[in-house]
Parts: sequence; C-alpha cells; structure tokens
Amino acid sequence: VSLTTFKRNGDAVASAMWIVGEDQQLWAWTPADAWKVKRIRRDPRVTLTGCGRTGKVPPGQAVVEATAEVVTDPHQVAHVESLIKRKYGLEFRLVTLIEAIAARGRKPRFALRIAPARSASG
Repeated sequence: VSLTTFKRNGDAVASAMWIVGEDQQLWAWTPADAWKVKRIRRDPRVTLTGCGRTGKVPPGQAVVEATAEVVTDPHQVAHVESLIKRKYGLEFRLVTLIEAIAARGRKPRFALRIAPARSASG
C-alpha cells in the first residue's frame, strides 16, 4: 500500500508500506526516525492507495483518505511486528535482515495506527 503523508508546505510524500488489519483498524510498522513519523505527528492526514512492491501506483487506483497516529508503546509495536511478520512471511524476514545488516543493527521501530475516513453514507 502507498501511504502518503504531507510536508508543512502541503507537498505529498508517498511511501510503500506493509499494512495489516486487525480489529477494524489498519496498522503499519516503520523506523522510529523515519520522516513520515515526523510528518504524521505534525499532520495526521494521510492517504492510502494500492501499489506494487516498488511503490508504483497503477492507473485508476482508488485513493482512501485516512488519519494516522504514531504508536510508541513497545508491546503494541511488537504486536504489530508479529502481525506483519505473519502476513508477509519470508519477504518480511529477508527485508528486515537486509535492513539490519545495512544499518549495522536493528533500528528502533514505531507502529502507525491508520483509520480510514468514514464516508458520509456511513
């Protein structure tokens, strides 16, 4: 899923994210020092769009408006990590291994709680 956050000047910044759903909420997992964390803390408005692995959005994809919240509670972050690990399996393990090698260790992570906006019809 492409998660778009917004800079102070209103420019949109899209990031390909692994998203999981639980209890009618969407969750993502991101490095604690990611710029998207800073942008969401300043402005919780985000959009979600279907995308491929590289973040490329195919023509005609629907855009869903939402709000995001940065979650720092270690137990909740670990739970979201386990949900993503279960959903994405080997791909998740490979990507996080490569990230850990490149960063010379595992970076602290936060979770993002994402709530899609409700339509006027409910």
